[in-house]
Amino acid sequence: MKNQIKIRYSWLKGMYIYTAIGAGLSGLGILLKPEASVSMLNLPIQEPINYGIVGSVYLAFGLISIFGLKSPLKFVPVLLLQMTYKIIWFSGVILPLVIKGQLPQYAFISIIIYATFIIGDAIAIPFKYFFEKN
Repeated sequence: MKNQIKIRYSWLKGMYIYTAIGAGLSGLGILLKPEASVSMLNLPIQEPINYGIVGSVYLAFGLISIFGLKSPLKFVPVLLLQMTYKIIWFSGVILPLVIKGQLPQYAFISIIIYATFIIGDAIAIPFKYFFEKN
């Protein structure tokens, strides 16, 4: 059955590259130059411990995505986790702020970037293959 499932290897590798560059460099920037990343994105002052956790997680996604270039199907859980947390963020953080009319201007760049990851991951992830019973 697995042979009949269409796997978009170019999309998978593209999303691993996008994650390695986007998340990896963002994480590195947050960890090495947190003030610069806050300033560049016009964010309010960040609490250093939690902001550092965010940077660490982003960098981890970026580094692990490099392995996905060699073994795209083995590392699909990385893309699935990335897509899932971003969907939860949209649903649990952004949507309530929009409903309350309290969405800050600085959120728009994150919304756009996260949306591109969600769409790319949704296209790249071979859900039938991933969730198929052995």
